[in-house]
Amino acid sequence: MRGGRTGGQTDRRTDRPLPQPPDRPTAPPSALSALPIEFVGSFPDPLVRLSPPLPEVALIGRSNVGKSSLLNALVGRTGLARVSGTPGKTTLLNAFRLPEFYLVDLPGYGFARAGKTARAGYRQLIDRYLLERPSLAGVVWLLDARHAPSRDDHEMQDLLARSGRPVLVALTKADKLTRSAQSARTREMAVALGLQADQIQLTSTPARLGITELAASILAAVGDAP
Repeated sequence: MRGGRTGGQTDRRTDRPLPQPPDRPTAPPSALSALPIEFVGSFPDPLVRLSPPLPEVALIGRSNVGKSSLLNALVGRTGLARVSGTPGKTTLLNAFRLPEFYLVDLPGYGFARAGKTARAGYRQLIDRYLLERPSLAGVVWLLDARHAPSRDDHEMQDLLARSGRPVLVALTKADKLTRSAQSARTREMAVALGLQADQIQLTSTPARLGITELAASILAAVGDAP
């Protein structure tokens, strides 16, 4: 994630964005939807060893941002990741194996109704995974397109910057905005986060907006992994 400061004296820069695919006039089905995928398991250990060892791409975001819906749309499996109307249901690392890499659904952050101890446990899990996971090739950071970044979001940006991982911001629920508002929102979020516009991808699960492009970025990230 390139870019500079997002306010104050805190440096939230990261090294580099996930590679971006070229613009396309149409949106064909996601390249990930053609690949076999299986649920490997849910794990409380951020350093759990997955077999076989493969690069990993993690999805992180607030507990109500729509991670499960986006993951299902990316891989073309409606019920692969459980979609709940109650935020905060993902409390472990949920790993899904594709032929050449894993998708890892991380617990949501910022869930106010969770107890203090539970929130601390989720945060420790996320922190250690992002900072210490040697097989992590990139992060898709989900933010709600309708809202400005919250304090929890800025704290997560600090953590992502410290991790040094390639990061792509996926703005979810973009179908809730008009087309002109979508373009404006991308520019506003780039300014708010100190990022380049090509580090931000508008997405909508119902409208399938940005799904093809996001899948291509993920494949590019794991293709570049050592």
